[in-house]
Amino acid sequence: MSQPRVVIIDDEERFRTTLRKTLTLQGVQAADFGSGREALQALREQGADVVLLDLRMPEMDGLATLQAIKAIDPEIEVIILTGHASLDAAQEIIKLGAYDYLLKPCPTDELLAKVESACERQAVRRGPPRRDGQ
Repeated sequence: MSQPRVVIIDDEERFRTTLRKTLTLQGVQAADFGSGREALQALREQGADVVLLDLRMPEMDGLATLQAIKAIDPEIEVIILTGHASLDAAQEIIKLGAYDYLLKPCPTDELLAKVESACERQAVRRGPPRRDGQ
């Protein structure tokens, strides 16, 4: 599998930069953004395989960001990372198309396994590349 492209969206700067550095050390191409609006523009221009998305953020929360991501590209896999557990929120997130829901702090090996699994699912859904270059 080629190097996964992961976008981290979280309003906590220390958390997202630490996570980006950790993922990069594990061979993941990672970018981070402090808000949903900022990340959406990058996703429109560059795409991603997986988005790691905080649920509670000012201005545009994780649910609104998730819906916007799915409108841009329904095949981007979104993993919600939150410090606020809620069964209702988890059910809503999955219904809106998120791949999974993890609680912060999440062990690095568990997070990497989820990213890899999400990339594999995405590859199956997108299918093999076409020979005519499209």
